[in-house]
Amino acid sequence: MLRDLPLADLLAAFSSPDPTPGGGSAAALSSAIGASLLLMVAALPKTRNGSEEDRTALNAAQQELSALRDRLTAAIDGDTAAYNGVVAAYKRPKASAEEQAARKEAIQQALRAATDVPLDVMRDSMRALEAAAVVARHGYKAASSDVGVAIAMLRAGTTGAHLNVGINLESIADASYRTRIGDEARDLIERAAAIA
Repeated sequence: MLRDLPLADLLAAFSSPDPTPGGGSAAALSSAIGASLLLMVAALPKTRNGSEEDRTALNAAQQELSALRDRLTAAIDGDTAAYNGVVAAYKRPKASAEEQAARKEAIQQALRAATDVPLDVMRDSMRALEAAAVVARHGYKAASSDVGVAIAMLRAGTTGAHLNVGINLESIADASYRTRIGDEARDLIERAAAIA
């Protein structure tokens, strides 16, 4: 699993000539790092004003960010698995009409799965950006640069995931699905930019 690799090995995997891990996994990693930085700031013993209100808000943000970080971390491997599913679908036999039909259906299903993973990364990144506003408002002021880096990482993850959604949608035959998912992805990227 990619998420269990030492950092040097993970970077070597990203820089290898293999197509996976690719941009989708990198987007998930970027957002997972962003969520992790927000968790660190929320867990600091010092808060913005040292108030009970600050601590309560940061504790609630920690709970949400912990779950988001775990999902984003899982998406690092999930995106690679989804891409591998697309490759496998394209390699299916196509000698007969039946095989061609089965292959076509498998490709479409695999492309949807490969779209779902980065779309979920966008959704989770958006939720983490919403939590970032809470951490920025209540977190220790000396850690504001950490919050800023977290927001930048989440924006990068959202943008990267958006690019992956878009490239996969281009190959999906179902026009209503393309429109619905494309509209949601555009809405998420716009909302992420507004929050950041």
